[in-house]
Amino acid sequence: MSEPSIFTRILNGEIPSEIVAQTENAFAIRDIHPQAPVHLLVIPKTQQYRDVVELAAGDPALLTELIGLANTLAAEHADGDFRLVFNRGANAGQTVFHVHAHVLAGGLEERHL
Repeated sequence: MSEPSIFTRILNGEIPSEIVAQTENAFAIRDIHPQAPVHLLVIPKTQQYRDVVELAAGDPALLTELIGLANTLAAEHADGDFRLVFNRGANAGQTVFHVHAHVLAGGLEERHL
């Protein structure tokens, strides 16, 4: 069994963080290094999946739940518009290998991919 990820440790109360929302299978926290006025992380409560590709293949319903929670958070914390980013792999910027989505909103109108 692998060591608990930082997200699992936050969920278990071992590391302080404000959980801004949660569902039965997911939770959301503020990113500690925000890249936008609203920058939240949506995280499954299980660390079974390392990245979004594994999650999509293994539990598409959980992926749908994460996207639904991101949508709810964007409605509550911004104007409903948002960018949803999943990093996959170290070369793509993934630093925690417990799948999570970045919900970015506000002040993004001048930033395009």
